[in-house]
Amino acid sequence: MKVEIWSDVMCPFCYIGKRRFESGLAEFEGRKDIEVEWKSFQLNPGMKTEPGKSINQYLSEVKGWSPEEARQMNDRVTGMAAAEGLHYDLDKAVVANSFDAHRLLQFAKTNGLGDQLEELLFRSYFTAGGNIADHGTLLELALEAGLDREATAAVLAGDAYSDNVQQDIYEAGQIGVRGVPYFVFNDRYAVSGAQGADTFRGALEKSWGEWKSENKQPELLEGSAGEACGPEGNCS
Repeated sequence: MKVEIWSDVMCPFCYIGKRRFESGLAEFEGRKDIEVEWKSFQLNPGMKTEPGKSINQYLSEVKGWSPEEARQMNDRVTGMAAAEGLHYDLDKAVVANSFDAHRLLQFAKTNGLGDQLEELLFRSYFTAGGNIADHGTLLELALEAGLDREATAAVLAGDAYSDNVQQDIYEAGQIGVRGVPYFVFNDRYAVSGAQGADTFRGALEKSWGEWKSENKQPELLEGSAGEACGPEGNCS
């Protein structure tokens, strides 16, 4: 069963939501049947990459907050992250456009490494102070995730997977996504925001029960099996 997660690399609640979802998934009996797909979303598509600008300064300019209000908000989300075992160092965060990071994520998905790269992108931005618009940084993260060097370099050098990013963003608009993280379970049920692990587990249980019912093999009625031919049969 598929769970789709719309997220932006620079969204502090997306990393927190990832951990809470993983906690709910770890307690879910059908976790081996779950396929997670990360979907692209940009909170600010027009953001300029400005490594010399602090995240507090950026928030002050964009949100109209005072520097102190921005710091208080960041302190609050840092505390929320710590409760999930995450270390945020937002004083080191680099203001950067996330589009190329999303292109790289789309490439990683084609190699079955989407979840690995998503985790590394979050860690780079929120913990290590990585510039997630810098191609050198992205290449290092790709290699750590297990992607091929030459193929990754080729992706970063051009505009490959741009359409995939835009398609995810378009789909988000079609289903009414107004903020991230946004989780869709089996194309039927949605959870918006970094909800608690119990909420995610409940959504998994509800959607998985229906998915199993839709995809289970028919039960063979007693006495209804007769002569038949199969791949290894000797029929003519």
